[in-house]
Amino acid sequence: MKKDLLYQKIKVAEELALSKMNNDKFRQGYHLMPLSGWMNDPNGLCFYKGNYHVFFQHSPLDANRGDIFWGHYTSKDLLNWKKHSTFLYPVDSWDINGVYSGSALAEDDALYLYYTGNVKHPGDYDYIYEGRGHNVGLAITKDGILPDSNQCILENKDYPDDLSCHVRDPKVWKMDGKYYMVLGARTRQDKGELLIFESTDKYNWKHINVIKTENDMGYMWECPDIFCVDGQWIVMTSPQGMQPHDDIGQNVYSCGYFPLKGDFRGEYELGEYHEADMGFDYYAPQTFEAPDGRRIVIGWMGMPDADYINPTTENMWQHCMSLPRELHWENNKLMARPVEELKALRKNEFNFVCEKQVGLKSEKYSEFIFENQGAALEIQIGKGVCISWRDGVVKLVMDEKTGAGRTERFINLPSLNKIQIFIDASSIEVFYNEGEYVMSTRFYPEQPEEIQVYGCGNGVLYELEPMKIQWKE
Repeated sequence: MKKDLLYQKIKVAEELALSKMNNDKFRQGYHLMPLSGWMNDPNGLCFYKGNYHVFFQHSPLDANRGDIFWGHYTSKDLLNWKKHSTFLYPVDSWDINGVYSGSALAEDDALYLYYTGNVKHPGDYDYIYEGRGHNVGLAITKDGILPDSNQCILENKDYPDDLSCHVRDPKVWKMDGKYYMVLGARTRQDKGELLIFESTDKYNWKHINVIKTENDMGYMWECPDIFCVDGQWIVMTSPQGMQPHDDIGQNVYSCGYFPLKGDFRGEYELGEYHEADMGFDYYAPQTFEAPDGRRIVIGWMGMPDADYINPTTENMWQHCMSLPRELHWENNKLMARPVEELKALRKNEFNFVCEKQVGLKSEKYSEFIFENQGAALEIQIGKGVCISWRDGVVKLVMDEKTGAGRTERFINLPSLNKIQIFIDASSIEVFYNEGEYVMSTRFYPEQPEEIQVYGCGNGVLYELEPMKIQWKE
């Protein structure tokens, strides 16, 4: 009964959102976003039965985050998407206070969705060290659209004794004939770490190892991912409570990766930590393997507990996903580049040469590429956004109104050869040096405005087509 009632409430909210869509100047043109309500972490990213699947944390009835469900989109090409009915509801005893983040495993003509079931027990608890159940649920679907079954497979009692109640975000994969799960955790001593579990059947799991650092790297490691790209194993996570240093940790929470030496199941060594994105809005990234073997990552273009806002709440929605990015290990760094499929959105093209200064008419949806040949570069996007590089430092600076409270982020970057910028109705993603660094941010311009380039080099500006989304099944 509760699920049926929630379904009807969501349907009403989405119908209202559809009626207001054409009058919303900040609705994205080529980024996945909620039809109504709140969106956060990408979940269950995979390719199954001819479709890419993007599940996500979704509060369809509240743009400021209420009860958390799993929303769902599918696509055959990462460009044209179909919205599906809510996949998971917080209605079972092991997830009654939220179906939180998780991942997908496609096998045996079925899709296995592992997720965190959040339970807050009634009483006078702090819900950090006492009073919270962070369970691992498993939903199985054969058609990829509706769950055929759902069950709880891990509870707090199945985790090591020294942990707090914050254990969540299972990422599951198959390797060497067995199944592995990594979970993010917070110890009772407020140290972040990752738990490694092993299984032979996908249902029964045994704890076999812990991934952690000797030095303090925050009190909680969320949204973990372990994968191999171009022969290099990577441990990716989103540390909370990490102390900032230099250009690392400028946001309230970080997200990034360690190169892994050794075996995550036994003896290992973590290399230097690098952030996955240096902008204002990028968190909880998750990777998956495409049918052609590419390792693709999508992140949430948001930041929990940030002191800046998104005025889209006035139109009953908040947040979006990043563009899909292809990952490669090059020169001892994880490079992130926009997937090739995005080139199909290009239509009108303007090539230009800049010897000192040039002005370009910007469209609402555009892509800007510049091959830098000077010792300094400045790109002004309208009146409110400035991207500059000089003296080995990149800066992204926004004014109060356009940034809705976002101010400045920087990267130490000794050389800048190429910059690629994607501009949507209310977001900007900037790729430096073929994905050596990325900065992602939401922004809120009054209207598409001119791009001013100050520097020396060659460039091209593309007008982009918005991607197509089928909002109703």
